[in-house]
Amino acid sequence: MSGEFGQRVRAALRERRLSIRAASRTMNYDHAFLSRVLAGKQLPSIELAESLERLLNANGEIIEAAARLLDGDGTSSTPAPTLADFLPEGDPLGLLTVRSPRRVGVGEVTDLQKRVHGLRLADDVLAGGDLIGPALRELRSTVRLYRENTHTQAVGRALLVQIGELAQIAGWIASDAGRHEEAERIYRLGLSAVRQAEDLTLAGNLAGSLAYQMSNTGRTEQGLTLAQAALHDLTNEAPGKARALYWDRVAWAHTQAGGTENARAAMRALGEASEALADDTDADEPPAYLYWVDAGELQVMESRVYTELRRPLRAVSLLRDVLSGYDATHTREMALYLSWLAIALADANEPEEAAAVAERVIRIAADVASERTAERVRVVLARLQEYDDVPEVAVLLADHAA
Repeated sequence: MSGEFGQRVRAALRERRLSIRAASRTMNYDHAFLSRVLAGKQLPSIELAESLERLLNANGEIIEAAARLLDGDGTSSTPAPTLADFLPEGDPLGLLTVRSPRRVGVGEVTDLQKRVHGLRLADDVLAGGDLIGPALRELRSTVRLYRENTHTQAVGRALLVQIGELAQIAGWIASDAGRHEEAERIYRLGLSAVRQAEDLTLAGNLAGSLAYQMSNTGRTEQGLTLAQAALHDLTNEAPGKARALYWDRVAWAHTQAGGTENARAAMRALGEASEALADDTDADEPPAYLYWVDAGELQVMESRVYTELRRPLRAVSLLRDVLSGYDATHTREMALYLSWLAIALADANEPEEAAAVAERVIRIAADVASERTAERVRVVLARLQEYDDVPEVAVLLADHAA
């Protein structure tokens, strides 16, 4: 079906004698991103389809093709999956009586935990467009394992926890792919599961992940309210890493909400996150889903907050420190962090260096099937338009048509 979308757009471009590069310039989209979409390597967003429709005046055909692709309603052998494809109607967590159920034991839960963590590790090096199908298939399999078989109360609770963990990473993957409504449905499924399992720490991770998406997609007040609720519901027994992560999300939500008071609250929240991590002396091993939370990640959030608050001198120093030792295999995060560095350099009146960093962002993002990186490319290029009289910036803008 991705082929149908690309074919329709290419045919319309030929009719109007437009190249992909010319179309991307006109619509203010990155040429590499549009090329990946038309080649079927990345899903289009509805926003892109609407821009193409306006440019090409295709009588609604492009939007219809994009909708079929994103909804997974076509006849292709590889339609874009949605949560509805993988879960039963009605209550997806309701237990079923089947003819030949089997007994699920601790060993199967252990195997499942390993697969879930493997998916998290894959997300470190692969983007949402690459992982959404496998993530949803794993979620379907786990829900069926819980619903259609027998298990002890303890094993049932463990399965609900794994559904929650899967929903968190699958929601994150869907959000990275630009499928925000889908991600919200996945997060809410996970919240339902972990509330039944009475795992408040994991519930906070799911709620905080949804809050983060809301803050990044214009629902800033809802994002702030939900991030604060996730933090409020933590118990005193919650690991220090969990408290640090949830304070970080509160800091980001305040930053996105804007205003002087929110800026102050964001700085206070960053301080609380650092203190929480410093106090992380728990004898028990924290949950596996917190493996990535460390001082370096808190530094990343701090630098992003400083960038958004237009405090570039502090932001540039922090980001350079982070990037100097960052794992280059984590290409999506590398592109994202470099994008904030480019913005901070522009704010610091260093347009030549900002343009050089922006070129790196674009080069890396071209090979990453992530809507988040594509959006950051657009943000960076838009920011640099203020310096279009600087030769290095002018060349960049001409090449990538922001």
